[in-house]
Formats: sequence, structure tokens, C-alpha cells
Amino acid sequence: MILSYRIESKRLVQSNGDDADVLVYRQPTDAEKESLQKKYDLDPFDVEAVYDADEVPRLEHMPEGGIFMIWKRPDNITRDETIQFEVSSLGILIRDGKVVFIVPRDELSITGREFKQIDNGMDCVLRVLLQTAHHYQGHLKAIKMMSQELQAKIVKSMENKYLLQMFALGESLIYYHNALEANQAVLSKFHTATGKLKLSTEQLEFLEDVVIENQQASKQAGIYSTVLSGLMDARGTIVNNNMNVLLKNLTLINVVFLPLNIIASMGGMSEFSVMTKNFNPWISYGLFSVTMVLLGWLIWWWLMKVLDHLQNRSS
Repeated sequence: MILSYRIESKRLVQSNGDDADVLVYRQPTDAEKESLQKKYDLDPFDVEAVYDADEVPRLEHMPEGGIFMIWKRPDNITRDETIQFEVSSLGILIRDGKVVFIVPRDELSITGREFKQIDNGMDCVLRVLLQTAHHYQGHLKAIKMMSQELQAKIVKSMENKYLLQMFALGESLIYYHNALEANQAVLSKFHTATGKLKLSTEQLEFLEDVVIENQQASKQAGIYSTVLSGLMDARGTIVNNNMNVLLKNLTLINVVFLPLNIIASMGGMSEFSVMTKNFNPWISYGLFSVTMVLLGWLIWWWLMKVLDHLQNRSS
């Protein structure tokens, strides 16, 4: 699908394509890819590289003039058994005063609040780069909130489900940090090419803002990744400790009920009835129940004393 925009009153409005200043190839078909390659003398390798999620971001000067850039941006959140944050590539071609965006996945919104006061295609490119940095920062905030929620669940959990979700978040942070660092290298090359691109003073200042926002997002991703990976072993230990506490409690319950079961089995309900035939059944069975409860409580109290004594000796 090809979307065409022209700059009118410092904003982007859709056009019929002939007078377009900005073109967006959103999930292009094979025919649209071929037309794109012929119209702008693009190498097929460059077009296919945009579809490779593992492609390293780069900026290249084209022999016929202009630049071609591969930029990393965050994808929409995918929810399966675990919540995954992924990145995808975005192709940007700047040539002859026109801008072409190649979007292999999702959509590219260029008509929102951030895309005001646009004088030319380069302004649109700079705003897309800034929008990407803000998108990363928004996802990082979401990852931090989800990490805190998962941490609260792990404290009470005895399963690996939440721990696996935490591992998925840690993996996403690594991908984000790598993508942001690679984008930072592209911005450095972009900054060195400002002379060829003939950027105005306002555009240079805007580019500096993009660099700062991208650096902040990269630092945040690095810090979150370090903290998350550093506490992962501790959180795994919490899950194991919860399981050990559960097994301990179950063992204590079994120890308490073991002598009670022996007493009940040796006496038997029929023999107890014969032994208490001269007594009211409500009284005899009531006393028997009270005695068993008191005996069970005494066994529990004695076990807790023994365990506390052993724990104090080991400490």
C-alpha cells in the first residue's frame, strides 16, 4: 500500500501522489517493491534488508545523490504465554527533496501532534526519528511497570510462569538497548552528513534534540536491563524458597496427623463404641474429638519448638 502526502500549511495532507513530498510504502507488495527499486534506483538488497529484523541500522550515501537509511523502531506489543517487546526496521530514502518511508510491519503515523510546523521532507524525517525515541521511552516505562507487577507476584508464587515472563522482559530490554545504540551510530553519521543534506539551523537544533532523546532512552534501557538481570537470580531463589516453605508445612501436617491416625486405627470406631457403651455417644465422641485436637496441637507446638531450637543453633 502506498500513501502519498504533500506539505500544506506546514502540515502533511494526503495527496494523489503526483505532487507528493512524502511517500509511505506500508507493507509493499512485490510489484510495489519492484516499482520502488526502478523509480529510485534502489538496490534489491537494500529493500530486502528493511524486512530483516536483525539488520544493523546504517546510513549510506547513494551514487545518484541522496541518502538511504535503515532505522530501528519498536513494534507493537505481542502477547502470548509471555509478553514480548520486539523491534523492526524502517527504511528511509531522502532524494531530490522527497522522502520515501518503507514500512515492512505495522503502520507509520506521520499526521499526529508531533508532525506540525513542517516546511519540507527533512522536517518529516527528523520528527519520525524523534517519534521513535519517544516510542522507545514509552515502552521502557511499560516494561518497568510490568517488572514491578511481576516482582510482586513472584514473591507469592510457587510457579515458573511469572519468572519466565520476567526473562522475556529481560530479553526485550537487551534488544531495545542494542537497537538504540545502533540508532545512535546512525545519528552520528547523520550529523556528519548535515553539510551534504543542507540542514538549516532549526533542523540542526532539532537533530540535537533527537540525539539527546535517543541517548536518554538508551541509558534507560541499559539501566533497566542491568537491574533486571542482576535481580533475576534473587527472584528465582524466592520461588524456590516459597516451594520449600510449602513442602515444610506439608511435612509438618503429615507429622502431626501420623500419631493421630495410628491412635484412630488401633482403637477403631467399633472397639471405641464397645468401650464407651455405658456413656452417652455425644459425650464420648465429643471427648474423643477434643482429645485428638489437643494432642494434635501439642504435637504441632513441640515440632515448632524443635525447629526453632535447631534454627537458633545453626545461626
